[in-house]
Amino acid sequence: MKKAAQEAILVGLTRRLNEKDSWSGETHLQKAAYLLRELAGVPFDFEFILYKHGPFSFQLRDLLASMQADELIESQNQTPPYGPRIFVTAVGASFEKQLVLTMSRYGSKVDWVAEKVGKRNVLELERLATALWVTRHHPEAKEERRAKTLTAIKPHVTREEALASVREIDGLLEEVSKA
Repeated sequence: MKKAAQEAILVGLTRRLNEKDSWSGETHLQKAAYLLRELAGVPFDFEFILYKHGPFSFQLRDLLASMQADELIESQNQTPPYGPRIFVTAVGASFEKQLVLTMSRYGSKVDWVAEKVGKRNVLELERLATALWVTRHHPEAKEERRAKTLTAIKPHVTREEALASVREIDGLLEEVSKA
C-alpha cells in the first residue's frame, strides 16, 4: 500500500477515534491499526511485533512521526501522568478528503474499528490486541488455551480478562466473516 494511502487511513482513523471520545494516543492508534489490518483486512505495510503493551509496529511509529512533521496530525500534551493525545490538523483533514478513493474503499472499515475500540482504555486495548495476536499465532487452539497463553505473555491480565478478550476476538472474527 502506498504511503499516502496509509497516511490518509491513519488520519481518518485518528479523526474517527477522536469523534468517539477516544484518548487517541499512540497506543490507541497502534492497536487500532493492528485491528484494522488483522480483522478488517486493511493492507498496511507495517510489521507488528509483540511488545510492552501488545502488538506494536516501529514502522507505524516512524510514519506517525513523519505525519506529524508534515503537519497532518499533531500531538497535544496532557496533564501527567497521561501521555499526549493525537489530533488531525486542518492540513490532515484536507489530505484525507483528497484521497477520496482510498477513503471510500477503507472508510467503513475504519469506522467499524473506531466504533469497537474508541472508548477503551490502554489496558483494554492491550488485552484485546494481544488476544488477537495469540489467536492469529494459535488459530487451532481452544479459547481456554489461548487465554492461558495470553496470561503467560501478560501476567498482569487475569484469567477472566484473558478469556473475555479471547471470546470477544472470536466474536469479532465471526462478525467479519459474515460481512
